[in-house]
Amino acid sequence: MLKFGEWIAKHRALILIIAVLLLIPSAIGYINTRVNYDILSYLPKDINTMIGQDILKEDFGQGGFSLVMVEGMSDKDVAETADKISAIDHVSDVICYQSMTDCKIPVEILPENIYDFFNKGDTTMMAVFFDDTTSGDGTLAAVEEMRNITSKQCFISGMSAITLDMKKLTQSETLIYAVIAVILTSIVLTLTMDSFLIPVFFMLSIGFAVVWNLGSNIVLGEISFITQALAMVLQLGVTMDYSIFLWHSYKEQLTHFPDSKQEAMAHAIAATITSVVGSSFTTVAGFLAMCFMTFTLGLDLGIVMAKGVVCGVISCVTVLPSMILIFEKAIAKTSHRDFLPSFSRTSSFIVKHSWVFLTLGIVLLIPAVFGNNHYDVYYKLDSTLPKTLDSVIANTKLAEEYNMNSTHILMVDSHMSAKDADRMLGEMKKVDGVQFAAGFNSLVGPAIPEEAVPDEIKSILKSDKWQIMLIGSEYEVASDEVNEQVSDLNTIAQRYDPEAMLIGEAPATKDLITITDRDFKIVNFLSIAAIFLIIAFTFKSVTLPVILVSVIELAIMINLGAAYYTGSRLSFIAPIVIGTIQLGATVDYAILMTTRYRTERSSGQTKKNAIGIALSTSIKSVITSALGFFAATVGVALYSDIGLISELCMLLARGALISMVIVITVLPSMFMVFDKLICRTSAGFSPKRKAQSKRRHIFGTV
Repeated sequence: MLKFGEWIAKHRALILIIAVLLLIPSAIGYINTRVNYDILSYLPKDINTMIGQDILKEDFGQGGFSLVMVEGMSDKDVAETADKISAIDHVSDVICYQSMTDCKIPVEILPENIYDFFNKGDTTMMAVFFDDTTSGDGTLAAVEEMRNITSKQCFISGMSAITLDMKKLTQSETLIYAVIAVILTSIVLTLTMDSFLIPVFFMLSIGFAVVWNLGSNIVLGEISFITQALAMVLQLGVTMDYSIFLWHSYKEQLTHFPDSKQEAMAHAIAATITSVVGSSFTTVAGFLAMCFMTFTLGLDLGIVMAKGVVCGVISCVTVLPSMILIFEKAIAKTSHRDFLPSFSRTSSFIVKHSWVFLTLGIVLLIPAVFGNNHYDVYYKLDSTLPKTLDSVIANTKLAEEYNMNSTHILMVDSHMSAKDADRMLGEMKKVDGVQFAAGFNSLVGPAIPEEAVPDEIKSILKSDKWQIMLIGSEYEVASDEVNEQVSDLNTIAQRYDPEAMLIGEAPATKDLITITDRDFKIVNFLSIAAIFLIIAFTFKSVTLPVILVSVIELAIMINLGAAYYTGSRLSFIAPIVIGTIQLGATVDYAILMTTRYRTERSSGQTKKNAIGIALSTSIKSVITSALGFFAATVGVALYSDIGLISELCMLLARGALISMVIVITVLPSMFMVFDKLICRTSAGFSPKRKAQSKRRHIFGTV
């Protein structure tokens, strides 16, 4: 590693040039990486809700759909609006009362309830089907065009409209997230480091790594909007420690090589690689655990963030040393005294009152566990969006005028008899919360032979194998009521057609609830197990993994449990993200202190002295790291109008501070209580023989 460090130090200008050149393909890759805004598309492809969507697209040429409500328009204007919408690229079909009566079917023989189905008061509803998926680029472009050509009397609802607004909001905010995170983190580093200029190079170094990471996402084809929004902020927060390690190592090596900054940096790089790679293992393990989720959003976020940590390590040991050496005179001129106190009195107080802090930790555990098991979870992500968005306004109006909060699509055998279809829909109308249930036969009526129905109507609702039925519900997506309703509707449909499939946002969200509940347990277990093994291998210990993981898990439970006591609702993905990221990123605080504790104990220090030294020497680094993570996320949490992003960043910011406090207070207290057990079950804690003989000689002479 020393030779590698010497090569980096010698070729610092070349390294910086290569790093800058790599930004070009990275920028191209970033621009050309598609962003997916449809959370439900990450569900497993082999479940009925996803299979049904594929069939809908293949057999009917229909992917997403939207219910459009027009207000205060004449029948003629509604028909003209429907024609305009039909002419838009990627709009496959438009169904409304006016367009149906324009066809060859006589108005007089249409079922009487058709008018009531499409009209309420001075409003008219039309169903618009797209030939691309709900969040497909074609569908989003079509919704945008629909908004452009229709008047303010038109309200476009549904997931596609929500997705479009989410896309615009995310695109307008993502760059600002990075700016806020960089500014706040730089302020923290300026106050906690010994130079006003060094934070600038930290940010530049991490910036290189972030751009490389985001650019390399092109190989994945697409990433989720959650990944895109969080990647920059999280990468900054979790990899900043590496830059701090290098700087401190370089300053230490300068005391050994005062006449050669290049040689000092070479040794600093060699030392940093060893410590940073070891430290990054726990963070990477936490992210990779998310890749085992069947809900593949975890795979998306896990791969991107694990890759980001690797990019951060590479930049830390190549780009940052190069910049420090090239601009070392400017850095030296901006040096300042250390603003942080030594915390020696704080350390002594904690060690002296270890039983108090351990007792407090145990007392906190009880409400933390209870709160962690009882906070409310929501699955309807658009419920946290600003109420002023066009799509949110449209959904609200549809719910008010038609008492509809969700729409299901039922796919059954196209050869089902009209009698069975009517009987099945009749049963479904009696299910609680169902506002309407309509299919091919109920729309055209029993008086018309199927052969007489124009192809332009028939092709919308029937194919050779399947026919489509629409079911409107007054219940909101992800509510307990709609989930029970979906189960009841599936039970009825299965009696008439065992191959029937109920699809749409509500059925898919019901699957999401079941799948992510199982995923959380799996990911939580894997992340704990992986980090447990890494700590066990690092310290060659049986007890330390239990102690260190328990300390961080306490911090995680306090963080998530706080939601229950504050009456907050958390998104379904919050416990998965927090459980892995907070564990993987902040367990490093505990590892840092444990490493120094082992060093002091093996050198012959007493239990109390070893723990006191470990705490006093680590506390400043832990505070710096935690405040940096906090700064990188809290600004985004306060700024973002996207509830999910704001919530996740606030949890991460709060989690960093909670982990900091727990590591500084509870961990050394546990060391005090379990010191004997740790020394007996861990390698490297017993004093060396030389130290032991020296101590025996001293005691013998006293």
